[in-house]
Amino acid sequence: MNKEAIKDHKDLGIYKIAFEAAMKIFELSKKFPVEERYSLTDQIRRSSRSVCANMAEAWRKRRYEAAFIAKLNDCVRGACRRQAEAAETQTWIEFAVKCNYMNVELGREIYANYNQVLSGLVNMINNPSPWLRNH
Repeated sequence: MNKEAIKDHKDLGIYKIAFEAAMKIFELSKKFPVEERYSLTDQIRRSSRSVCANMAEAWRKRRYEAAFIAKLNDCVRGACRRQAEAAETQTWIEFAVKCNYMNVELGREIYANYNQVLSGLVNMINNPSPWLRNH
């Protein structure tokens, strides 16, 4: 990735993938049963949005390597030893497919999107230097 071409977190390929996946989840979850409103629907929306929000916050903290990496880790691991937000979203996708709220093909597609996001985040965590602000 070319650092100069990326001026904002919204320019990051992994952010774009995560945002589009979160929007797909939002649209699909509108059709989930009412009894899932405060469980599956709320959880899958929250975790998918949290990935994007944590990436945005990490981008703003890239002046300090430790803070940048810590915030990226929130996307991957989550706070308080919870599942990773991206991985948590994948788990909710599995439930949505198994409960027949989401078709298998679409579930696989969105799940794969989160694999891409996780891979990109891990790469940024393991090699933060190109992403850091030096001034």
